[in-house]
Amino acid sequence: MKRNPIFNIVCIIPALILLLTDHAMAWDGKCVGVADGDTITVMHNGKGERIRLHGIDCPERGQDFGKRAKQFTSGMVFGKIVTIEPTDTDRYGRTVAMVYAGGKCLNEELIGAGFAWVYTKYCKERFCSDWKTLEGAARSSNLGLWAHGNPIPPWRYRHPDKSNRAAGGASNIANVEYHGNKKSHVFHRPGCRHYNCKNCTVVFKSRKEAISAGYRPCGMCKP
Repeated sequence: MKRNPIFNIVCIIPALILLLTDHAMAWDGKCVGVADGDTITVMHNGKGERIRLHGIDCPERGQDFGKRAKQFTSGMVFGKIVTIEPTDTDRYGRTVAMVYAGGKCLNEELIGAGFAWVYTKYCKERFCSDWKTLEGAARSSNLGLWAHGNPIPPWRYRHPDKSNRAAGGASNIANVEYHGNKKSHVFHRPGCRHYNCKNCTVVFKSRKEAISAGYRPCGMCKP
């Protein structure tokens, strides 16, 4: 049976609308701020919109390489027009997104340069397995944060007690060696920017041991 051309048009239009709507989700804007490696501010509809990079987690400000991760992100996007592909909105109201600049994906570039972990808790897409391979390559090459033997992931750094309870531990991170500054008598945990300081020559097997020796916890990393 020969179909009416109008019928064909009516069938095609919904598919076109879905296709165009999907692409309309992406938008371009100028990056006007970089809070840290995985959080930026981009102009959108006349105001700055906070963007949290999808699927990755960069070192916190108080951690080793937190500043380097921020510098890397700044170098790629600050002051430039970037493309934002939203994937979600987080509990802080930030737009979670893939970010592209100069034809490169910032999320992916951070992983490849060794300045981010794949955040497997939230990265569930097919490409996440490729990102894990990229992370493994950066680790094998000792790039960025992987120059340290066993860097603490930022989600553990932010919530050490919660991580330990989940692992069946008590109040200290398992198998952690704390570094004590022999001059200031302050001790630090791995991931702290002062962990491998010049005078951090005293090693403690536990937080309790450090305190018993007369050392006080670092106010920045809060070991």
